[in-house]
Amino acid sequence: MFDRELESFKTGIDLRAYSASRGYAIDTQESWRGSAVMRHTTGDKIIIKRDADGHYVYFSVRDDRDHGTIIDFARHRLGLSLGAVRKELRPWLSVAPSSLPPFAPLPRVAKDRLRVDREFARMLDAPRHPYLENERGIPADLLASERFLGKIKIDARGNAVFPHFDADGLTGYELKNRDFTGFASGGAKALWISNTGNDDDCLVFCESAIDALSHALLFPDDHTRYASIGGKPNPVQPELIRAAATRMRAGAEITAAMDADADGRKLAEVVKRAVEMSGRCDLRFQLHEPTGAKDWNDQLRAKPHASLPCRQEKPSLA
Repeated sequence: MFDRELESFKTGIDLRAYSASRGYAIDTQESWRGSAVMRHTTGDKIIIKRDADGHYVYFSVRDDRDHGTIIDFARHRLGLSLGAVRKELRPWLSVAPSSLPPFAPLPRVAKDRLRVDREFARMLDAPRHPYLENERGIPADLLASERFLGKIKIDARGNAVFPHFDADGLTGYELKNRDFTGFASGGAKALWISNTGNDDDCLVFCESAIDALSHALLFPDDHTRYASIGGKPNPVQPELIRAAATRMRAGAEITAAMDADADGRKLAEVVKRAVEMSGRCDLRFQLHEPTGAKDWNDQLRAKPHASLPCRQEKPSLA
């Protein structure tokens, strides 16, 4: 039977504010627009989102059994009966918004995103990664650099993980390992993007995150940010490419650095069209292809690391 009061608790009380009243604090470094990460001094870490029906929902990273709506949150932490939960939450329905912590609106997300977030939350940053270092030639100093730290994770299977985001937050993640390429179950491709800087004047799009890392090694530039589309684009990615290009500073260069084959050139055209759709006449589009190799990681591995200079200028791109 539909219970109007319980429904009002689930949709009308911001679980972030209620959690804050119970000693949880927002982790601004790990949170994004569609997902709030909150931590307690006990070490508990929860992730709060709004699902498609408007309910505020959470899950604990430490305990698979600890998840649900605000009702589950209160029952689990306070040991209350359902009747006691009603008494605990009723006053929150009349709390003036001005007296609550100033949280930005939390957009609704599909339930598949909740599962993706849950799996991703268990992964660790990978400033070192055996597969990337030993088999792909990506050194630890690049993985741990200011440009890439936090943008590469490692999961329980040892896969290298590259998270994809859209405007609402995490959508999925690329998975790479020896003889294995995958994507998050239930997830959707958006864009993997490196860390950004206010003075970046170039944005390089590659087919994969590993190719982007390889390009960064071959052509080091402190003012370049990198992005991956994860292979063949889906219908939403051209708009994400356009938006990423639009966020660049005046006069910036947008580079399509795809594989040196017919499919790569088709992908480069997708990037070119997206830049044109930005309406930014000041942006400069460039095409850059690997030399003597199909992709950037092949080119990198064909050149011994010892021979790579600390910095080399990008060639003139056609």
